Amino acid sequence: MVTLQQPISSGFGPASTAADVIGDIDLSGKTAIVTGGYSGIGVETARVLRAAGARVIVPARDRDKAAIALRGIDVETETMDLLDPSSIDTFANQFLASGEPLHILVNSAGIGGAPLTRDARGYELHFATNHLGHFQLVMRLWPALRQANGARVVAVSAWAHSRSPMVFEDIHFERRDYTPWLGYGQSKTSNILFALALDERGKSHGVRAFSLHPGSIVNTGLSRYLSPELLRAARLIDEQGRALIDPARNLKTVEQGAATSVWCATSPQLDGLGGVYCHNSDIAPLVLDEIAANQFGSMALGVMPHAVDPQAADRLWRVSEALLGLAPFEPV
Repeated sequence: MVTLQQPISSGFGPASTAADVIGDIDLSGKTAIVTGGYSGIGVETARVLRAAGARVIVPARDRDKAAIALRGIDVETETMDLLDPSSIDTFANQFLASGEPLHILVNSAGIGGAPLTRDARGYELHFATNHLGHFQLVMRLWPALRQANGARVVAVSAWAHSRSPMVFEDIHFERRDYTPWLGYGQSKTSNILFALALDERGKSHGVRAFSLHPGSIVNTGLSRYLSPELLRAARLIDEQGRALIDPARNLKTVEQGAATSVWCATSPQLDGLGGVYCHNSDIAPLVLDEIAANQFGSMALGVMPHAVDPQAADRLWRVSEALLGLAPFEPV
């Protein structure tokens, strides 16, 4: 398993929008699923994919809320809760029953900054939501991804992965001190490792996987646990509480924040590639551990070595199967 973390000079940058990167790409006849597609950058991701001709399905825990957020965008919504394994299975089985291939799966849903909370299984909330729910979804949708003969799975991570490697000995903070950013950081590392491991398993079957940092976008649900004082201290909002927009510092609009997700999902520049972590609509460079001192992801400098470690990726895969009670994956 090898990850080639070398920028490819895509021609895009921090200020590029999702509409910029998709350009005139035609997705007619393609089907996309966007988790979190009714909040934050997920809405823009769903909108742009649909405008390019794709059929777009947005799974939602709250379909009434989704209907309001997606008003005027011609997408489909279905019920699914990433913390409810049975609802994930129901959603996936319903899609598989259609017999349709799945060309694009963007895992954009997530939480961040939550106090220590456990789901019904006792699993830490960030890891359970941001990783395990999506892991189960991909496993259940595997036949449709393989059927596409050229599918892409996109995991929305964050520069916050620099805050924590996977602590396999205590994933759920049962014996170590917890802070919200350690929990969130570990879950974002798991997103990157999952994309690396999935790409290794899927590439011979036409399924490629990517992870990414979208930038810091204050006007999303991820900021709900952060106080105005903390947001001001991090220079994410001004004294009036307005979001600061500075793409050079990776402080982005929703349209700019969705760009890398859409680029990973659709760009022909990534044909033949996979398992890489991206930012600013390009492949991100590998950085050194000592660079991980930035606050709140306002500077996306690249990907940390602990997040592209093949051994950690394989271990996370096996641990995830065990935590979910899944049989060992057979990509047939």
